[in-house]
Amino acid sequence: MSTLKQYNPFYDGPEYKARIRKDYHIPEVTLKQIHEAIPKDAYEKNTLKGLSYVARDIFFAFLFYKMATYIDPFVASLAPYGGYTQTGVKWTLWATYWHLAGVAWAGMWTLGHEAGHGVLANESWINHTVGFTLHSFLFVPYYAWRHSHHLHHKSTGSVERDENFVPSTRSDLKLRDVQTVTKQDYREMFEETPLFTLVRILFMQAVGMQAYFAYNALGSPMYPAWTNHYSPNSALFKKEQRWQIVLSDIGLFAMGIVVTYWIRLTSLGTVVKYYTIPYLLANHWIVMLTYLHHTDPTMPHFRKDAWTFVRGAITTIDRPLLGPLGRFFLHNVSHDHVAHHLASSIPHYNGERVTEAIKKVLGDDYNYDSSNTFRALYRSFSECLFVEDTGDVVFYNDKSGLPQRKLEGTEWPPAPRD
Repeated sequence: MSTLKQYNPFYDGPEYKARIRKDYHIPEVTLKQIHEAIPKDAYEKNTLKGLSYVARDIFFAFLFYKMATYIDPFVASLAPYGGYTQTGVKWTLWATYWHLAGVAWAGMWTLGHEAGHGVLANESWINHTVGFTLHSFLFVPYYAWRHSHHLHHKSTGSVERDENFVPSTRSDLKLRDVQTVTKQDYREMFEETPLFTLVRILFMQAVGMQAYFAYNALGSPMYPAWTNHYSPNSALFKKEQRWQIVLSDIGLFAMGIVVTYWIRLTSLGTVVKYYTIPYLLANHWIVMLTYLHHTDPTMPHFRKDAWTFVRGAITTIDRPLLGPLGRFFLHNVSHDHVAHHLASSIPHYNGERVTEAIKKVLGDDYNYDSSNTFRALYRSFSECLFVEDTGDVVFYNDKSGLPQRKLEGTEWPPAPRD
């Protein structure tokens, strides 16, 4: 398959097309079979190697920042060539900096995530120091998010217990049951202009992560309203974890002081150019990859006894996000996410060969999608709207109120009445 096809904004990968045409069968592979297939040395952590990735990311982030400091003086030197030339060069160079810095900072978030899993270094204090520093730089409450993320790993794909991107149900949306619902009901609930859909996507991409931290947006409905990652008394945390939440808040407060001092030292416009815009773009990549790992028309969610750790983990989808650039800067987090969920104690630099090993065991149960990532984002956002209130294995319903895939041996639900 040509890599160029992945950059076609309307491209659906052949893996996605093949998967959506087939009924879903419940995987029977066991965790023992998967662990037996993974090379034992893949679990080995190397502190110096892990820290070398941190140093590399910081180096590139500083390099991009330093190069950006030359943009305005260089543009000023182009005055003899006219204002249009200056404007074109100026915005091209700033857009390049914002893109590269955003990707590099998302990579630093990924390494903080690795540290939270305890796989960046052999020493826990190094993991926590690096993770706390990198995540605080991006206004991520390290210990608070680390805790909820671990809960997510323990219950991925469970309607009742998962922590992130938990689907709304028919009753959550106050829709009538499948026997009495009409097409007009769905039109009134979901019909909107493409522009409005785009605005909602942009909001999720820009501040979705912070919305999750602040009021549990797209989080588990089992928590009270306005559950957040900042309060030590939040329902997310146990009593013995509260001091860590306070420490996370101190990290965010310290970063706030740094940014405020930077504004006073320079100007608000300077900080927006060098920090705020790359920060928002880093959020975009982080939200995109985490959302698409677990939200897809072809992937089920499980209830009750139908859920197992393995079944939930392999509902994750590997995606070649940003191609080689994503492998380099995002540290395999999207390319090898299935492997990460099955064995999160493996360092990211071993992810590629672990993926190759588990693919042999999973066979058709391994999920990959080469669709253009922005196409996949729009597809999931506009088609993964809610699941039914009943059923141990459920798929997302789209704007017509129907799933695009069903469980093997079951019937398609009735179409809504006119």
